[in-house]
Amino acid sequence: MKLGFFIMPLHPPERDYTATLKEDREAILFADRLGYAEAFVGEHITDRAETVTSCLMFLASLAHETKRIKLGSGTINIPNSHPATIAAQVAMIDHMLEGRFLMGISPGGLLSDAEVFGNLDADRTAMFVEGIDMVLKIWSSAPPYDLEGKFWKVSTRRTMMLDIGQGIIMPPYQRPHPPIIVTAVAPFSKGVVAAAERGWTPISANFLQPPWVASHWPMYEQGCAKAGRQPRRADWRVAKSICVLDDDKTARRYATEGNSPYRFYYKQLMTKLIGNGRPELFKADRAMPDSAVTLDYVMESLVIHGSVNRVVDQLLAFRERVGDFGTLLYAGHDWVDPQFGRRSMELMANEVIPRLNEAVGAAAAE
Repeated sequence: MKLGFFIMPLHPPERDYTATLKEDREAILFADRLGYAEAFVGEHITDRAETVTSCLMFLASLAHETKRIKLGSGTINIPNSHPATIAAQVAMIDHMLEGRFLMGISPGGLLSDAEVFGNLDADRTAMFVEGIDMVLKIWSSAPPYDLEGKFWKVSTRRTMMLDIGQGIIMPPYQRPHPPIIVTAVAPFSKGVVAAAERGWTPISANFLQPPWVASHWPMYEQGCAKAGRQPRRADWRVAKSICVLDDDKTARRYATEGNSPYRFYYKQLMTKLIGNGRPELFKADRAMPDSAVTLDYVMESLVIHGSVNRVVDQLLAFRERVGDFGTLLYAGHDWVDPQFGRRSMELMANEVIPRLNEAVGAAAAE
C-alpha cells in the first residue's frame, strides 16, 4: 500500500490568508521529503475557509521545489472553467512536472462556486461530461478543433496561422493525457461506474462511513467489466482523516477535543453537506435518524487517532471492512499546532505505513 496526501485545504476563517497558503505549501514539501507517493490539492473560489482558488496555480508553485512526489488536482471543478482553459493549463503543469501530474476532476460541490459562475441551476453533471470530453478532444485532435456543445464552443478557425503557431493549444507531456482521477462521494456511486468505463480511477472521500467506502469497489468493477478491463485494487485510492502521535491521550485530545483542527474540519463539512441535503454520507446506516448525526458521533466514527500501534490496528480493521486498496491518502488538516501536524505526517510515513504493509503482507502469506 502506498501513502499519499490529500488536502482540501480547510482553515479557520480568521487565520491569515498568506500564512495558510505558506502552511499548505510546507505540508506538501514535507510530504515529499518524507517519501509520500503523491499529493492532491483541492480548489474553491468562494470560501473563506477553503482558500486555494486554483489547484493548478498552487501546484505550479511546487513543481520545481518537489523532487519525487506526484502532484494532483483534487479537483479541477470542470463546469467552472472553459474547456480550452483547462486543456491549456493542465498541459502546461504536466510539462512543468514532466509527467508527475495526476488530473483529478469533478463537477464541483460548493454551491456558492456554482452560483458565482452562473451554473447553480444548470445540469452540472452534463456540464462536467461535456467539458472533459472537449478537453480530451482538444488534446487528441488538430486545430482548429471546431467543437460545439450545449455549454461551450472551441474553435480557432477564423484566426489560426499554423506557420507561426497561432491557434494551437499545446498537448500534455503524458500521452494521450495524464491519469484521470475522480472523487467518489455518493454511496454506490454511479459516477464510479462511468469513470471506470472510461479508464479513470476513483478516490473514496475521507468523510464517508466505511460501508459507503466499501460500496465503491463493486461499482468500479462494474465499470471495468463494461469496458472489458480487469479491475486492479492497486488503482483504488481511499482518503482517511488520521492523527497519529506519540501517545494515545495526546492524539485523542488533538484529534477530537477543543479547538482540534479535525473537529473544525468536520463541523465545516457537516454544515455544508447536511445543509445540502446529504446527511446520509455521515451515517453508518441509512436508517439512522438525522438527529443522531452529531459532531461527536462523526468524530468518533470517522477520525482514526492514537499512537502508532493503535492507528495501525484501526487501519487494519478499516481495511478489513472496506477491502484492499492501493493508496491510503492521509487527509491534511489545519496545523493548529505545527509540531503535532508535522509529527503525525512523519509517524505515518516512517512507522504506520511500514507496519501496515508488513501486517498485510504477513496475512496474505498465511
